[in-house]
Amino acid sequence: MLYLLDTNVWIHYLKHMGSPVESRLRGTSVDEITVCSVVWAELLHGARKYGNREDRVLRVERTLAPYRSLPFDDSAARRYAEVRDVLETRGEIIGPNDLLIAAITLTHGLTLVTNNREFERVDGLRVEDWTVV
Repeated sequence: MLYLLDTNVWIHYLKHMGSPVESRLRGTSVDEITVCSVVWAELLHGARKYGNREDRVLRVERTLAPYRSLPFDDSAARRYAEVRDVLETRGEIIGPNDLLIAAITLTHGLTLVTNNREFERVDGLRVEDWTVV
């Protein structure tokens, strides 16, 4: 199975060494894990918000470096439009960055690893939570 790890899962991993996320990452091939440009942006922004800015940015870059990163491209844009339309029609919209992440995940047929329950609103999106055993 191929996975895209959401921002909150990477934050959990970076803050809680020895966590279930770390165990799952160790047990999963680097080739099975992806990130995306939106997750990169969120993590780098978060790293810049606090003290030791350079160290935090470097830690994010080193952590994500081994993994393939997927862009938000035209195919994902089409999927985004479809997903957003459905969610707005149902009155169940999710955050703008989460919509981008969901669209990228669906476009590539991946499973999203997250502990954000809002993603459950997205039809056809496979979701797993690695933060719990």
